[in-house]
Amino acid sequence: METATKPSTLGSILQQRCPRCRIGNIFRYSIFRGFPNMCERCSICDLQFEREPGYFLGAMYISYCLGVLIMAPIAVLLWALTGWWITKVIIWAVLLFLPFAPTITLFARVLWIYLDQRIDPERLR
Repeated sequence: METATKPSTLGSILQQRCPRCRIGNIFRYSIFRGFPNMCERCSICDLQFEREPGYFLGAMYISYCLGVLIMAPIAVLLWALTGWWITKVIIWAVLLFLPFAPTITLFARVLWIYLDQRIDPERLR
């Protein structure tokens, strides 16, 4: 008799899968294809993704950290290559980062759902 193994956590996060069953999708289609709608519940295990109003407030902090982690190396690289004033470097780093902002925002939601399920898991009914 074979036992089903769960996919890895990292792989499930990158594929935007449900944190409980790791099979169902969090979004209707990939966040890397555009700005998708989020599913209300997992189609496999019925996990509710948004537990209460304001649930994704914590995802804003994750999104901010991811933004800084991406913009800082861009700014350092621009400063090292061009020698521009810091003001100009920051403006260009923000402009280069802007196309990635929607994807990072949605990816932060996925990370927030996984973090929340790790800390306070919602059990199967």
